[in-house]
Amino acid sequence: MTDIKLWNSASREKELFTPLDEGDVRIYLCGPTVYDRAHLGNARPVVTFDLLFRLLRHVYGEGAVRYARNFTDVDDKINARAQALAEETGESVQAAIGRITEETIGWYHDDMDALGALRPTSEPRATAHIGAMVAMIEGLVASGHAYEAEGHVLFSVASYPDYGRLSGRSVDDMIAGARVEVAPYKRDPMDFVLWKPSDDSLPGWESPWGRGRPGWHIECSAMTDALFGPSFDIHGGGTDLTFPHHENELAQSMCAHPEGAFAKVWLHNEMLQVEGRKMSKSLGNFFTIRDLLDRGVPGEVIRFVLLSTHYRKPMDWTEVKRAEAEGVLRDWRALTAGAAPGAPDAEVLAVLADDLNTAGALARLHELARAGEAEALLGSARLLGLLTDELGGWEGAGDAGAKIEALLQERHEARGAKDFARADEIRALLTAAGVEVMDRPDGADWRPGPGFDAGKLG
Repeated sequence: MTDIKLWNSASREKELFTPLDEGDVRIYLCGPTVYDRAHLGNARPVVTFDLLFRLLRHVYGEGAVRYARNFTDVDDKINARAQALAEETGESVQAAIGRITEETIGWYHDDMDALGALRPTSEPRATAHIGAMVAMIEGLVASGHAYEAEGHVLFSVASYPDYGRLSGRSVDDMIAGARVEVAPYKRDPMDFVLWKPSDDSLPGWESPWGRGRPGWHIECSAMTDALFGPSFDIHGGGTDLTFPHHENELAQSMCAHPEGAFAKVWLHNEMLQVEGRKMSKSLGNFFTIRDLLDRGVPGEVIRFVLLSTHYRKPMDWTEVKRAEAEGVLRDWRALTAGAAPGAPDAEVLAVLADDLNTAGALARLHELARAGEAEALLGSARLLGLLTDELGGWEGAGDAGAKIEALLQERHEARGAKDFARADEIRALLTAAGVEVMDRPDGADWRPGPGFDAGKLG
């Protein structure tokens, strides 16, 4: 059996992965809060955990791995969006919440399917586990790890001596570096909300502390316990979740179930940039996955670019990388057309088993392609979720690159026929789509420039 090594954020070491039960490997990824489209940064943990899911199933068997990714469908951001929508439409806030969450979950599935991400084994919704959350909070209050104050129930950070172990920071450092909610009912600034009151205009459930709704952190603790029990194998998400979300999850789960270990391994991916800058609406470089798909960027190309950087390193999305990925995948699909997938190459499997070294795996795929090893290339690429039938079809004549090449050829012929009006018209079309054209005596080269949008090519 292939040995898998993973970097454990909790121990800050690369460790040999040993499942608690080889016949029931359990992994959990924090999923989206469903009120808006998923942006490109949201795709990185999904693609990372999809790769892990595929690797674990390859090693331990498809039926031996359970993968859960939740939907947070009760949250103040959802409430705010729903209240604004209700004012516009005249519907109730509850009806607006239902419409927003269902629509957003549908969008999310469509977008992640387009990236070749397998559906998880379980996709629990927070609202389906409210009873389990209330029961867990009751236990924490009874054991002295939580307290009620002014309709709220808060976790007492001081009651858990290991608080800060996951993020590696002291409580004083966390207070200094975090935006801590100041509330008179808190015993300690770091205490966090497990349950909060709801008025009639907001979603709410009956509880021993009155009508209310859960805090964010308790949701994942209750869902993992319901699905996997007090101990499971791997918990993951972006590094931005390490504190406070994962730190708080760990604390409340360990106090609720001191006999368990909660997550044995913590896996965190680094953040994503666009053209060397933090993705931000104010910088004009913020886009959703759907934005890219609608601009004609194939989902397989997005997946390739995301996999080209190791998950623990910051990743920079650039148009150059996109164009290169498109060219590579087109070549690989041409090489493997009609081939039957062989077993994954041993070297590809070995580097993926070394903390999901995707850059090393792609380098090996390039070697297989250069050697003309079509069956090995196809079987190995599919272990990474590439060159699958589901993600194919984009490389045909309708592809953006092919359209651009055809337009440039038409422009070249128009100039040869002294039809300069048509040549200028084509040049203007390409410029409007963000295509940079570099003329040469016998034709032209091109590259995607700032604001490239294949959808404008017609």
